[in-house]
Amino acid sequence: MSDLTPLPTTTGAIRTVPHAQLATDVRQGVLRLSRRLRQQKADTHVSDAQGAALGYIVANEPLSIGELSEHEGVTPPSMNRTVNALVELGLVERGTDDADRRKVVLRATQAGASFILETRRRRDEWLVPRLAKLTPDERKTLADATRILRELARS
Repeated sequence: MSDLTPLPTTTGAIRTVPHAQLATDVRQGVLRLSRRLRQQKADTHVSDAQGAALGYIVANEPLSIGELSEHEGVTPPSMNRTVNALVELGLVERGTDDADRRKVVLRATQAGASFILETRRRRDEWLVPRLAKLTPDERKTLADATRILRELARS
């Protein structure tokens, strides 16, 4: 099997691109699985971006807006809007840094932490039975692929 995939160009000519079909298959599979998992969240009023930011806050608090925006790959003003929505929902609170009282930091409220835990529980509840149906070899392959996907995401 060749690693080259024929792709049409804008002129109609055919060119070959290494690993293009694999890229398409991985992208489509990851997106479909991600969409199914996102449907399992604890509250539909929390957007995916808000949920991602809240999850990072829960795992790494206290955080500044700058630290959170850098991790999420968005501008601080954009992250500020996301955080404002989370504050309005009662999931995040702004406070002061213990070491530098001038610095504003973000912490999850109990409701915010509970939202993340419940969402993770629901997603695991959806995924675990599907993983259980795989053969041991398929689960091993998936574990290997998961490691590779994490490496791709960090690159």
